[in-house]
Amino acid sequence: MTTGPSRRFDVEIVDSVSEPPKAPPPGAAELPQPPAPAPAADTGAAPRRRDYLEGFLGASASQGEGAGDEDTLKEAVIAALRDIFDPEIPVNIYDLGLIYGVEIDEGHVIVTMTLTTPHCPVAESMPGEVELRVMAVPGVATCDVNLVWDPPWNPASMSEEARLELGML
Repeated sequence: MTTGPSRRFDVEIVDSVSEPPKAPPPGAAELPQPPAPAPAADTGAAPRRRDYLEGFLGASASQGEGAGDEDTLKEAVIAALRDIFDPEIPVNIYDLGLIYGVEIDEGHVIVTMTLTTPHCPVAESMPGEVELRVMAVPGVATCDVNLVWDPPWNPASMSEEARLELGML
């Protein structure tokens, strides 16, 4: 049973299109804001402001100023590391004791870490995930992750919170 051809999309033929706006040259003070669209008459909604990147850009611009920012940056990096969990153990890698050191020098972060065993199933992906999460911290310019096996990880490396979580206390 066949019916006539179905129409999947409409084609609109136009003669010309206006050129999109260009970005201002480097060093320009501020991007010009486009005019706000008029609110719909039936909803009474206010126009949406362009603030979706304001917080992120403000945070990255504020890093690197002042004497104590390296400590603040290190705390932010450690917080990012605490968001990464070992897939086999319900504890983050920092409290699990897999992070041996975090060094910061002018925005360059060096993370020295290990895994629970060299045959860990995430041995290939975990260092990459650590690098991605650390690079997402505002103020971090570059990141190196050094995966070491000496000294080997042991359960004594875990924090008290991790031991409590795993029922080892």
